Amino acid sequence: MIHIEDLTVRYLGRRQPALAHVNLSVRQGETVLLLGPSGCGKSTLALCLSGLIPNSLEVDFSGRVLVEGIDTRQADRAALAQRVGVVFQDPDAQFVMLDVESELAFGLENLCVPPAEIDLRIQSALSMAGMPDRRHDKVWQLSGGQKQRVALAALLAMRQRIIVFDEPTANLDPAGVCEVFAAIADLKRSGQHTLVLIEHRLDELMDVVDRVVVMAEQGRIVADGDPHEVFDQHFEVLQQLGVWVPQVSALGHRLRVRPTPVTLAEARERLPGRAASVKTADLFSPASNNAPPSTHQPAICVRHLSFHYGARLALDEVDLTVPRHDFVAIVGANGAGKTTLAGCIAGLLTPPAGSVFVDGRDVTTLSPQALARHVGFVFQNPEHQFVADTVADELRFSLRRVNLSPTQVEQRVEEMLARFRLTQYAAANPFTLSHGEKRRLSVATTLMMGQEILILDEPTFGQDQHTAGELMALLRTLHREGRTVLIITHDMTLVAECACTVVVMSAGRVLFHGPTRLAFAQPDLLAEARLDLPPLARLAHQLGFTALTADDFNLAAPVPQLPLLAGASDQFSAQASR
Repeated sequence: MIHIEDLTVRYLGRRQPALAHVNLSVRQGETVLLLGPSGCGKSTLALCLSGLIPNSLEVDFSGRVLVEGIDTRQADRAALAQRVGVVFQDPDAQFVMLDVESELAFGLENLCVPPAEIDLRIQSALSMAGMPDRRHDKVWQLSGGQKQRVALAALLAMRQRIIVFDEPTANLDPAGVCEVFAAIADLKRSGQHTLVLIEHRLDELMDVVDRVVVMAEQGRIVADGDPHEVFDQHFEVLQQLGVWVPQVSALGHRLRVRPTPVTLAEARERLPGRAASVKTADLFSPASNNAPPSTHQPAICVRHLSFHYGARLALDEVDLTVPRHDFVAIVGANGAGKTTLAGCIAGLLTPPAGSVFVDGRDVTTLSPQALARHVGFVFQNPEHQFVADTVADELRFSLRRVNLSPTQVEQRVEEMLARFRLTQYAAANPFTLSHGEKRRLSVATTLMMGQEILILDEPTFGQDQHTAGELMALLRTLHREGRTVLIITHDMTLVAECACTVVVMSAGRVLFHGPTRLAFAQPDLLAEARLDLPPLARLAHQLGFTALTADDFNLAAPVPQLPLLAGASDQFSAQASR
């Protein structure tokens, strides 16, 4: 179905190719998972499969890409579009219509599908993508995760035989991830599609994967084979590259379980069962053992905040107080109001007077420049905050109003380029970076100002394991230095590792605001907010470990602990020795 011969791609303005001499074949009906660090060329390869490279994007291109025997350089674009469909990382990049129904109908009308069948396909695709009631919504009113589901639905309606998913769940809440993965599983079971997956949430996906291909710099293939073989024999290579692996595989490798489990079901079979008495490793960050710091004046105070987009209520009487020096995770389903709340705090949206206070001052009385000196905001889509023609100028722009000498500015720019692994791209246009590189740049530009309050919308989106770990280590350092940090995320492992407190939102309201440990102890709360425990926490439950409950929670007393993350393997090892 797919045959790639000696493929080399270099973007204009870059000295090094994004892909160099890549060779790969994918058989009919196969489901292939592409893994690799940020910037290794995974998304570039997806663009080549769709024919957008070289037919729509100007690049230096050599080699061949054959799709069902058709050379993508010579194929009619309409004919190629009926064979290959792609769900991109950024859904806005592929929308052409204003409402959901028209977006799904657009491709079908171009294929001359009969009107009656178009109607059936639209409803079926929206149901598969988890949005059966959003048919008549305006695209621009949807949250980022909802837009991603519309993009997936549009693709499902087209019914191409080859489907490429480029991080399709990057913006989705945990329940939404399960829905998309269920849709992918349905496609797999139908036997009618060849699937190429670029994804980092792996534990729930591995059941459908036939083959794993691992890419290094410039698309160099360093591993290719059965998932068990790749995660077993090449685990050290994956760790060195910073490639995401299933959490159960990382646990199995540390415990020397063979063959290495790649799914939760395999982990349940191969890891030890329940112990009579277990002292487990801590699930949460050390900071979460303590109550958030108490100060006379909070960093952020929200009072009875309601906010509308037209007739739609996005925030409903929100009350929230964030102490100085807290590390807060704001979680909830797509469309719960997380980004709207953050936008009101950062001044990107205009809340009602007297409803939002930063450092004791009403944000509606502050100029944008004055508020920006207190609050830094990192957007969910990095491109939305780029203003310069080069990466280095993007960093310099952040310091244009700061009283620093040119030498000091250049020193700070060089430090941030090195810290975020962007030195080699200093002269590159920000829009030519990979999505992961764009994310690193967007965080770096915000940190240039040194604000006391930092808000990050999905900070690890598009990052490989190394870069995500480096970024969160940096945020923890900034927190220890006294800054107040708020992150909006769907990554519950990240919440468990980093957050002192958590704000759980649903339908524009705050369901819970308190210590992270207590939020994780309430399954009904997580279910209502479309959230879930991380994979290893669920595995611990399934293996019979005693779970943390709200009744057990007491900040002043020892708390029953749940195995997860790095410490979990120590506990499983202890039980295995018994």
